[in-house]
Amino acid sequence: MIIGVPKEIKNNESRVGIVPSGVRALVASGHEVIIEKGAGLGSWIRDDDYANEGAKVVSTKAEVYKNAEMIMKVKEPQEEEFELFEKGQIIYAFFHLAVVPKLAKVLIHKNITAIAYDTIQIQDGSLPLLTPMSEVAGRMSVQIGAIYLQRENGGKGILLGGVPGVRRGMVTIVGAGIVGINAAKMALGLGAQVKVLDINLKKLTYLDDIFQNNITTLMSNSINIEHSVAEADLVIGAVLIPGAKAPKLVTRAMIEQMSPGSVVVDVSVDQGGCFETTKPTTHDEPIYEVNNIIHYCVTNIPGAVAKTSTYALTNVTLPYALKLAHLGFKKAIDNDRSLFWGVNTYNGKITYQRVAEALGEKYEPLVF
Repeated sequence: MIIGVPKEIKNNESRVGIVPSGVRALVASGHEVIIEKGAGLGSWIRDDDYANEGAKVVSTKAEVYKNAEMIMKVKEPQEEEFELFEKGQIIYAFFHLAVVPKLAKVLIHKNITAIAYDTIQIQDGSLPLLTPMSEVAGRMSVQIGAIYLQRENGGKGILLGGVPGVRRGMVTIVGAGIVGINAAKMALGLGAQVKVLDINLKKLTYLDDIFQNNITTLMSNSINIEHSVAEADLVIGAVLIPGAKAPKLVTRAMIEQMSPGSVVVDVSVDQGGCFETTKPTTHDEPIYEVNNIIHYCVTNIPGAVAKTSTYALTNVTLPYALKLAHLGFKKAIDNDRSLFWGVNTYNGKITYQRVAEALGEKYEPLVF
């Protein structure tokens, strides 16, 4: 199979779809890898690093798309790339299609097989390709919040860890999944007071155990969310329903109860966000204010630490890429049920139910 890796063009997206060791593994297995010139520079990977492992480095994105049977990338294709799609091509990437209807229509029109990192799911219900990026985003959310709480950045001037004789900052985390757990680790490590809310009591019990009763866990309901948001200096949105739009659990009225200069970081923004006041932002213009509350809603948070993120991502995407390359799409799906759940569009149809529901389109189960 010919695998193409284009340079990412989303705002300040410095990750790349594969690292040199991944190229070596694919080439050693008899496959061809085409890399767009400069694709890895944001992650400090040179063109020569790829070429030395057997990749063919080409000058343009158009060459990558024209010649590749499977495109392997990080973020969802941007509008400038739509015209480059080849009919029947496989694109293997993060898609978050529930909130990008225009992309979904193009994928359907061009019969693209869209395999989404964000919906590949193993038997225990976990999302192995989303996990490392959720770990990164969860940890970064607290770092980001701490920076914007500084007075020179518009915040209220709170040090999350406090000092003796002065209260510590309060961090409220809505959602106890991978993002929430990693945010809690970072917030607790900085010395903050931490609250985590979730609807899953087993998750809360687990967190209470691993953090040895050093955080407060609360059942997620409108009253508990309202009270916890109102008293927080930093609120982190960490809600995920695979393939679906995130529910708006934090209302505008709740945001308005927060004290001026507080910060909210919505990691759920890739799926539409779990704050009513969320709107997507970029690394160029990461924040805006609502009622004097700083909102950080960047849609590709891990792109800011591209080197860490790229290597962590390839660790989990490469095994599935090898299966797709070795076996071809249909046999790979038959061989691995988790890949089945990753297929969002195929043969001009939406094949993931929650995506279809979010877009108001017809759902067609995946059949060959």
